[in-house]
Amino acid sequence: MKLYYKPGACSLASHIILKEIGHDFEDESVDTDNQITESDDNFSKINPKGYVPALRLDDGKILTEGAAVLQYLADQNPEADLAPESGTLERAHLQEHLNYTSTELHKAFGPLFPPSASDEEKQSAKENVGRKMDHLESIFDDGRNYLIGDKFCVADAYFFVVSSWAIPTGIGLDKWPRIADFSTRVAGREKVQNAMRAEGLVN
Repeated sequence: MKLYYKPGACSLASHIILKEIGHDFEDESVDTDNQITESDDNFSKINPKGYVPALRLDDGKILTEGAAVLQYLADQNPEADLAPESGTLERAHLQEHLNYTSTELHKAFGPLFPPSASDEEKQSAKENVGRKMDHLESIFDDGRNYLIGDKFCVADAYFFVVSSWAIPTGIGLDKWPRIADFSTRVAGREKVQNAMRAEGLVN
């Protein structure tokens, strides 16, 4: 397997899960602005969508979209216990959290990254992010440690990565202490540290 990633991007979630399952894999960073990989390959030929993650399977096929990659890795490695069994309500809840992170929280951060975004656009985006984070904060009201209970799963990896963008965008996590605690909890996992180190995000 080979994971194509951009440091700190949503592909970090796939990187974390590959570390968690202990699968042998290669990784290669991508300059998505110029569509060039670390080894000077044309990334648009690998993933015509132009963004990460992209996972090259052992048979050469390419799988894209973070939520799909995460669930595929979990299903192919059931011994790692990173996703509930397909067809169960628990699995549906996992998909619920993956979808919300992808379609709501991830997208809400989007306007904060382009250098051309105006102050007004950025302020509006920050308010939108805040509304999404308010909802996610409420999920932890019952004292759970992770999104679907007390067991780390692939949805946690994705939410951890996306919610961490609140720091460099200046939003911070002070308004959401339960999410802050969750972030600290996930960041303390050995495999999470390994993935972040591999991407040059921590020493």
